[in-house]
Amino acid sequence: MATQNPTVAAPVATPKKKKEEKISNVRGIRNAFFVIIACAIAAVCIFLFAMGAPGNFEGNDPAGHPINLAGTVYKGGFIVPILMTLFLTVIVLSIERWIAISSASGKGNTTKFVSDVKADLAMNNIDAAMQRCKDQKGSVAAVIYSTLVKYKEMDANTTLSKEQKLTTLRNEVEEATALEMPALSQNLPIVATLTTLGTLVGLLGTVMGMIKSFQALATSGSPDSTELSTGISEALVNTAFGIATGAFAVISYNFFTNKIDNLTYAIDEIGFSIVATFAATHN
Repeated sequence: MATQNPTVAAPVATPKKKKEEKISNVRGIRNAFFVIIACAIAAVCIFLFAMGAPGNFEGNDPAGHPINLAGTVYKGGFIVPILMTLFLTVIVLSIERWIAISSASGKGNTTKFVSDVKADLAMNNIDAAMQRCKDQKGSVAAVIYSTLVKYKEMDANTTLSKEQKLTTLRNEVEEATALEMPALSQNLPIVATLTTLGTLVGLLGTVMGMIKSFQALATSGSPDSTELSTGISEALVNTAFGIATGAFAVISYNFFTNKIDNLTYAIDEIGFSIVATFAATHN
């Protein structure tokens, strides 16, 4: 009697999960430490080889009297390259934040993009709104796209109540926003620190320069004019560098903070519209 071989079921191939398209394309420097090191090296090289060049002083002697602005700045002492490092760091990080926040804003005008998406939502055209997000890119588009994906999931869900679906959508907006915001504000705390640090370091250089000036005046007999002028130069140069660093850092920080606030407002506005649309179109 022939025996039948048991039929072995062929393994069912599970479909691979489609890789989600990356909407956000925020670029930026992850580690600002290397920026500070590079700026410090550049500042020292400029201080020693450009400002300290013999041609900037009488008799081609760096110990002599400066004959131009570069030589005068050189007389500011060792505090100058420190202040130059802080100033260059503010400039580099400001440029880096400009590039990052510009990429976060997306390819088109953010206000128009939000308006177009709200119009799509009013017509319940979710696919068109998602396509706009893919075309726009950036942080706002990434948050909206993630929320719209969840919108379609909730639309097809038949087990959750309406209030549970609305709560899920609100949580999705908050989570997607929380993922995008750190990339926008990255390195801004360093710029904020430099607003105070630059001024304080400049004040330190000013005090040290005045000490040298008073030491020159306190010498017996006639004051040493070279030492007196050196001390005054050190005080004024460091004051100027400190004020410039602090002022530029304040302007940069406030400017980019305002940019981030505008993006956050756009996200909140469209997130509210998505939740409101779902509430109005679903029982």
